[in-house]
Amino acid sequence: MKVKVSRKAHFNAAHRLYRKDWSDDKNNAVFGKCNNPNFHGHNYELIVSVFGEIDSETGFVVDMKVLKDLIKEKVEDALDHKNLNVEVPEFKELNPTAENISVVIWNKLRTHIDANHELEVKLYETPRNFVTYWG
Repeated sequence: MKVKVSRKAHFNAAHRLYRKDWSDDKNNAVFGKCNNPNFHGHNYELIVSVFGEIDSETGFVVDMKVLKDLIKEKVEDALDHKNLNVEVPEFKELNPTAENISVVIWNKLRTHIDANHELEVKLYETPRNFVTYWG
């Protein structure tokens, strides 16, 4: 029997969506106001879910305290109140779209989650716009 357990978190970050190899006109046409050269910010909401068998000894799929601390260290400390384009190494050459941010978060967490468990990252950029990545 597989069970899904989830932990919510949040972080605030600024970014700019653009490609250096595109003209200003093309960046504006594709990314619109998200291409603001002075950046813009979001209050990101994050749900990290782990799927797996319940451990017969602990009754846990994963210890939620361990998951909480992992999200704090690997995600919140790395991304909160940062300019993603400027301060986060993963986005030096990668456009910080919600899709790419969710994949980066998944990669930051995956190696710390038991290989027998599946991992899902759901990232809300706004209350109505969100991305789900499960690897």
